[in-house]
Amino acid sequence: LPSVLEVLQTWSHHYTGCLFIFAEFLHSLIMAFCWPLFPSLDQHKLPLDASSNKNTVGWGQFVIPSFLANWPDSFSWQHRQLLKDSFMVELVEGSRKLRHVFLFTDLFLCAKLKKQIGGKSQQYDCKWYIPLSDLSFQMVDDSEMVPNVSLVPDEELDAMKIKISQLKSDIQREKKANKGSKNLERLKKKLSEQESLLLLMSPNMAFRVHNRHGKSYTFLISSDYERAEWREIVREQQKKCFKSFSLTSVELQMLTNSCVKLQTVHHIPLTINKEDDEPSGLYGFLNVIVHSATGFKQSSSLYCTLEVDSFGYFVNKAKTRVYRDTAEPNWNEEFEIELEGSQTLRILCYEKCYHKSKLTKEDGETTDRIMGKGQIQLDPQTLQDKDWQRTVIFMNGVEVKLSVKFTSREFSLKRMPSRKQTGVFGVKIGVVTKRERSKVPYIVRQCVEEIERRGMEEVGIYRVSGVATDIQALKAAFDINNKDVSIMMSEMDVNAIAGTLKLYFRELPEPLFTDELYPNFAEGIVLSDPVAKESCMLNLLLSLPEPNLVTFLFLLDHLKRVAEKENINKMSLHNLATVFGPTLLRPSEKDSKIPANPMHPMAMTDSWSLEVMSQVQVLLYFLQLETIPTPDSKRQSILFSTEV
Repeated sequence: LPSVLEVLQTWSHHYTGCLFIFAEFLHSLIMAFCWPLFPSLDQHKLPLDASSNKNTVGWGQFVIPSFLANWPDSFSWQHRQLLKDSFMVELVEGSRKLRHVFLFTDLFLCAKLKKQIGGKSQQYDCKWYIPLSDLSFQMVDDSEMVPNVSLVPDEELDAMKIKISQLKSDIQREKKANKGSKNLERLKKKLSEQESLLLLMSPNMAFRVHNRHGKSYTFLISSDYERAEWREIVREQQKKCFKSFSLTSVELQMLTNSCVKLQTVHHIPLTINKEDDEPSGLYGFLNVIVHSATGFKQSSSLYCTLEVDSFGYFVNKAKTRVYRDTAEPNWNEEFEIELEGSQTLRILCYEKCYHKSKLTKEDGETTDRIMGKGQIQLDPQTLQDKDWQRTVIFMNGVEVKLSVKFTSREFSLKRMPSRKQTGVFGVKIGVVTKRERSKVPYIVRQCVEEIERRGMEEVGIYRVSGVATDIQALKAAFDINNKDVSIMMSEMDVNAIAGTLKLYFRELPEPLFTDELYPNFAEGIVLSDPVAKESCMLNLLLSLPEPNLVTFLFLLDHLKRVAEKENINKMSLHNLATVFGPTLLRPSEKDSKIPANPMHPMAMTDSWSLEVMSQVQVLLYFLQLETIPTPDSKRQSILFSTEV
């Protein structure tokens, strides 16, 4: 036996990779059959799998000769552990590729999940890896070209969402019919394909990693929160990694194979991977008050942003004002955020960097510094009582105080008949225009005028929520016909003015497109013949009451002018249709497709998704028309629509 070990030890310097498996096998046999005869062999044992930690790399409780304990430092069997893994989209020569990324204690590994054929077990193919000691988020060379991220048009993403919602509805109907599994499996396969495509095409925020001795790689993610999370954990671990190394092909293969056992994220976040009784998320409106924050070590200029998830990825929904030169900001700002199947609310706290020396230049862009981040789960049981819920989010020593309140979609459809004799909010548009002797309500003209004066280049105008307290102040001023309202508006954040305009249309007792005509618009937009569709949609539009029609055309022209600045404000025609569609078009309670007491939450959310997307498509159709022909009888009214 000692001579066998000596031979293996001599050859191991030249054939380490090949002999490792053979030595492991041979020594295991020897230990199994000869250990009673050679108890002294116990001194040669070296465990490959530390049972104290399930994330430690290993391949069973094998023992190997002591000379293999001197295996190269680069492959530290006992110490390498998995810290984090996730599915990400990698940008490869302009194409999007789905990857599974693994962060170990000493390296960052990017792998591709192989297709499973014939019931074979899951396998990974390593695409590349970077030792943490060589990894950087800064570009190695300033002249290095930053890959151009081609954005997928919002219309395409919306079309995917429509297909997903329709497939979910079809699956629910198929389950209720209980006709058999063949058609159900076909629908589930289509749903999986569409959801995978949406998750592949929706991210557009670059997350780049660079190898100091090699090339750079680009991932696309949807959330600044996620990007910051990866950077933090990598940088923290880099404090413990000092040596560069490279893995042999055998070492790399064994490490990649271990990923199957070690992975913590087992499935792409698809509906098809969820159980039927899992919550499908919240649909409705979430009011959030960002009160204050404490725990900052020094004074600086601070602000927060809010993100929520929708269709499997996160979207930035609101931003507080910058509170300057303080360590204890008191924002006390309220926001109303629309939820589309959301389950998580994230908050990020930034330091606004006015000086170039403080700006961080990563991923080819200049950004403010993230001071903290945290999140809360949106629990339907907790939020359903409609009262304010106070909470504190802890983030790296910083505490942010919030209050949240949820209003469900079905409740938001309920309209209270207006009993007001004065004011403009909650009063029929025809009553307001008649009282004001105008074609377009004064509030609409004032808000549009102020936004066109100083808000056309505001990023996310109409999409980013305004401060709720400012919106309520403007609402009260317009309701009492305050003569100083124009002065108030000039001093307020432009997002609050945009929010006031949206609130006015949402609180109309009857939406701009009227209860009577809404079902006809919903039917007309799905016509396949373009000539028939145009004829139908224009006839319906011109059938609106004159105050409704003139106000809509006035708003339509404004929204088109906003979209002309899309390269600056990031608001395309589709984005604007997404914001205003569900506001201008709403079904009456009796015509709504949403069940009053849904037996299955998925049925309600899918019905609502289809309803909302239909409303978006109607408004988008009119936004995309170059001109809207109008009869002579109404053209004069439209030309003088802004006269008081």
